[in-house]
Amino acid sequence: MERRKFVQGAGMAGILAVGAAPAVAQAQQQIRWRLASSFPKSLETVYGASEAFAKYVSDATGGKFVISVHPAGELVPAFGVVDAVQQGTIDCAHTAPYYFFGKDETFALDCTIPFGMTSRAMSAWMYEGNGMKLMREFYAQFNIVNFPCGNTGTQMGGWYRKEIKSVKDFEGLKMRIGGFGGRVLAKLGVVPQNIPAGEIYQALEKGTIDAAEWIGPYDDLRLGLHKVAKNYYFPAWWEGSTQFSLYINDKQWKGLSAEYKSIIEQASRAAHVTCQARYDGRNPAALKQLIAEGTKLSRFPKDFMDSAFKASREVYAELNEKNANWKKIYADYSRYLSDQVRWEAVAEGNYSQYLAAQKL
Repeated sequence: MERRKFVQGAGMAGILAVGAAPAVAQAQQQIRWRLASSFPKSLETVYGASEAFAKYVSDATGGKFVISVHPAGELVPAFGVVDAVQQGTIDCAHTAPYYFFGKDETFALDCTIPFGMTSRAMSAWMYEGNGMKLMREFYAQFNIVNFPCGNTGTQMGGWYRKEIKSVKDFEGLKMRIGGFGGRVLAKLGVVPQNIPAGEIYQALEKGTIDAAEWIGPYDDLRLGLHKVAKNYYFPAWWEGSTQFSLYINDKQWKGLSAEYKSIIEQASRAAHVTCQARYDGRNPAALKQLIAEGTKLSRFPKDFMDSAFKASREVYAELNEKNANWKKIYADYSRYLSDQVRWEAVAEGNYSQYLAAQKL
């Protein structure tokens, strides 16, 4: 993408007028940052969001602001990016915030929680509601400035060695599941395992785990999970959408000019849209391929869904009692979710259901 086109498309009128963009770029200092991803380079959807972000920044500044992108493990471990950004070891990171719910459960509200928002609702909360303001206040405790930077949409419920017929089949099940979903599933007898993407296939193949969820058809196909477990369930109630975030060290952020700050903001928005478009564009064909290669696609049993919903309410009630950060933000999140669910059910939900019943 040409720098002139990106600047115009990103909506920076009044900040970087198209005709003045070269002069602005020339006036700014040369900056080089390092970005650590929590994902392997092979996953060009989610890892690609950070690459797209870096490219948009470079294009908009005429190469004056360069951000090198590094896959998980190259600079810091996949789950080490928060500490690295907080301490200033790296300038910025791209990750799924719910990986860090062990530090504080509130991280998950910037990503996804069981029976939480869809991607559109999440973007609305962040950009039009109180989401960004509330999360910025929370992240200040970790010397981090955050930006939404990608979303998967609603995910799949994962791969299982054995067929799931009822909620009882989850008792004692060893399952790779990231973030908050594991805490809810633990109430149903599941033994959750938080395993990085690059290690999921081997763990499932060796029988170290009985089941694994990752993202959805395209990325799951890339990891080859269908080769070691044929039962594929939906939906991932623990990830009605999964928002990725760009984390920037607050000192590095404060050191930027107003123009560069605006470019970062607009580039993250562009990468946010690009990421979800890639998932929506690639998942349909990937699902067809998985089924053609022997995958058995099934809906989760209703008793499991109902039990999980009840367990999630219990978890949230417990957190409201013990975590002040969570209680403050979840109150606003849940109110926004309630309104969004009603709206989505009226218009888009009914429309989608009707189309799905037709022979298109």
